[in-house]
Amino acid sequence: METIKWPSYNELAWIEPIVAPPEEYVKKTELYCKAIRDHSKIEPRTLLHLASGAGNNDYTFKRYFTATGVDISKGMLEVARQLNPEVTYHYGDMRTVELEKEFDAVVIPDAIGYMTTVEDLRKALNTAYKHLKPGGVLLITVHLKEDFRENNFVYSGSRDDIEVTVFENNYIPDPEGSTYEATVIYLIRRDGKLEIHTDRHIIGFFKSEVWHDLFKELALEFKQVELKDLYAPFILGEGEYPLQIFICTKSL
Repeated sequence: METIKWPSYNELAWIEPIVAPPEEYVKKTELYCKAIRDHSKIEPRTLLHLASGAGNNDYTFKRYFTATGVDISKGMLEVARQLNPEVTYHYGDMRTVELEKEFDAVVIPDAIGYMTTVEDLRKALNTAYKHLKPGGVLLITVHLKEDFRENNFVYSGSRDDIEVTVFENNYIPDPEGSTYEATVIYLIRRDGKLEIHTDRHIIGFFKSEVWHDLFKELALEFKQVELKDLYAPFILGEGEYPLQIFICTKSL
């Protein structure tokens, strides 16, 4: 299994609840829960969250479902288990994990962008499909290539004697390619003493027809919904950061 080398998902995972408290995810995750209930052909009681990160979405998912999370970052899993002791978490890669169990719903709301090739994307969707019960819903939040724009973001938070500010720059190195760069700078002050960390992520983005073709390969019914202004408070200057939700239903 691939080793995660990014500081943000290892030694800096502990700052996630400071700059992105789970309470800030409630409104968005409630929307996901409603979409699952509205589109499922079966009663949705169990949910699998692939790439569950620090568990911020699970903070709300667990109110409606018996939730299970999978993530490839041990640092993030440690944070998630502390936040959500009610949720079962597994260490695994969304491209290859096998839980030998089916769920009423499968969600990938935050991290599908780490699939940087169509083949990796296909593997992740196959994982989701084989863990999804007939009649259940697969929900994925994505950046479509045709919508994506370069932006700068800032996030901040504090707790006790710790203050954290995070700057993120999104850059498209090749307009004809299928990836962009997310370069992140962390300013962490503990009792006023400054630490500076940097991180660089390569994120995949694909045109809508790529997604549609992959869903058709799996014979998934799907609906596309735009998610607007989710990151607007964090964008520096003028900018847009549109997201799309794909709500897919597996045939009975």
